[in-house]
Formats: sequence, structure tokens, C-alpha cells
Amino acid sequence: MKQRVFGRTGHSISEIGFGAWAIGGAWGDVSSEDAKAALHAALDAGTNFIDTADVYGDGRSERFIAEVLKERGGAKPYVASKAGRRLSPHVADGYNEENLVAFVERSLVNLDTDCLDLVQLHCPPPDVYYRPEVFDAMDRMVTAGKIRHYGVSVEKVEEALKAIEYPNVASIQIIYNIFRQRPNQLFFAEAKKRDIGVIVRVPLASGVLTGKMHANTAFAADDHRAFNRNGEAFDKGETFSGVPYEVALEVVEEIRRLVPGNATMAQFALRWILMEDSVSTVIPGARNAQQAAANSAASNLAALSADTMDALRAIYQHRIAPFVHQRW
Repeated sequence: MKQRVFGRTGHSISEIGFGAWAIGGAWGDVSSEDAKAALHAALDAGTNFIDTADVYGDGRSERFIAEVLKERGGAKPYVASKAGRRLSPHVADGYNEENLVAFVERSLVNLDTDCLDLVQLHCPPPDVYYRPEVFDAMDRMVTAGKIRHYGVSVEKVEEALKAIEYPNVASIQIIYNIFRQRPNQLFFAEAKKRDIGVIVRVPLASGVLTGKMHANTAFAADDHRAFNRNGEAFDKGETFSGVPYEVALEVVEEIRRLVPGNATMAQFALRWILMEDSVSTVIPGARNAQQAAANSAASNLAALSADTMDALRAIYQHRIAPFVHQRW
């Protein structure tokens, strides 16, 4: 597994991380056995970066991570969590010091640790980016030894650019994939200039870029791909990257012709992301050990050719950009 430096934190982390949303909830049923097996498989393959959140299964994901790390012993991977989405309603005023400290204290218990490696504000409302007191509160938690670093998980490129104006924001988590290419126009250059760690989420566009879905694919009632296609529960861009499902399926068939014979479409999609050197790590989810191992193998694929990159850029511009480019 190849590694990259995680911005100004100085940590070397695996370029393929483990996204732990799927083992927490909102992706259909994942048994505890499969959840822990997926984590073990990723760690066995050299992954040393895990991304989770306090709301994934109401702490289920964080607790699974703690259990697996206790079982394994030895050197600990870098574990990033998130705070803020437990608020109900999810409004900017809720991002106050009292609430944020409470969320962090709960994650410390769930993850069975004395200090969290990284806490990310979890896609906060736009007003939060204009409240310096929120970031001051995060600074005080660093000083108090509750967290080592903090960052922001964002929905929009503009939010990412605003967040990195705060001097102690160490990382940005953002959606970037073949269907969401806008971050490479300005944000990545600014992140590199400021030495910001970049975590890429939704790398497979909620699984559609695996090439395994079709018009009749059935999703469980508790799977966000069934209940959030139009943003009914959270930002629409989190589900199929905001691309209409039927369009996504059509475009996947165009992309399939570019995938080399030694790779799955999922691995190809992950390798495309890793062509951007501003990216620190990509965090595909996995529901079982086989998926986790296959994701990790993408780190060993050869670089994509210039012709392939040009073809994917053209597909995006002509087929996908009208649906997503100016929204996020």
C-alpha cells in the first residue's frame, strides 16, 4: 500500500483509506461479523487511515473500530471522526462549544481513546464557516488534549475554500470522483499551497461507479440510495454524487470501455482519483472483507494514460457536468 503525507499533520497515511459509514448504517444491513471482517481486511492490506463519524449507526461504526483495534493490538492506524450531525435541528447555532465538546467526549468513549487523531466538522450549515468562534472552540479542544487536529467535511467547493482560510484547519474532506470533477479546478491548488490534507469521500458515487448496478437493482429501505435520491434526508450530492441514477448508469457503460483488463471498474475509479497528487487519501466504503481487499488493491494499479484522462474529462463535461458542476 502506497502512502502519502497527510498535509501539515506530518503523518504518512495509506492512499486508500477505509470509509466506515457503510458499517455504521444507511447502507442496508451489515452484520457485525461482516463489519469487523471488512476492517480487518483493510488493515491487513496496509490501510492505516480510517474515517468514521459519531452519527454512523449512532456510534456503531466508532465502536466497531475500537473493538477491532483492541483485538489487533500493535500500532494504531490514524482514525478520523466527525461531529455536528447529531444536532436536531442541524443549524449553525448548534455548533457551539458546549455541544462540540459533548460530541467529542462521546466519540472518545466510543473509540476508547484519550485523544482523537482528527475531528471534522460534519458538513456544517453555511453560516458556520463565517463564525470564527466555532474554530476557536476547536482550537481550545486541541489545547486541552482532546483532539490532535481538526478539519471540515464539506459539501461544496466554496465551503472548502472558506474553511481553509482558518489557519488551524488541517484537513478537508470533499466529494471527488469521475462524476464530480470540479475540485480539481481551484480547490486542490489552494489546498496544496496551504499544506492541507485532502480526504476524498464518495469515490465510487455511492457504488454506481463499480459498474455492478443496473436499472432493477434493489436497495433496502434503510439504504440512502433508496430514500435520499432527491435530498430527502441530507444533501442530494451524497447519493450517486447528485447524478440522476438513470443517467449515471448510461455513463458507466461509456466508462467501462476505458477500464483495463487487469482492474475492476471500482479500482479504475479509485486510481483516477489518485492521479491527483493533492489528494492525501481516498476512503471507499466496504460492507465485507472482499470489498475492502479489492479497494486496497487499487493502490497498486499503474497510472492512467493521458488519453484515458482526457476521455474521462470529456465524458464528464458532456454528460455529467450539467447536473452537478455548478451545484457543488
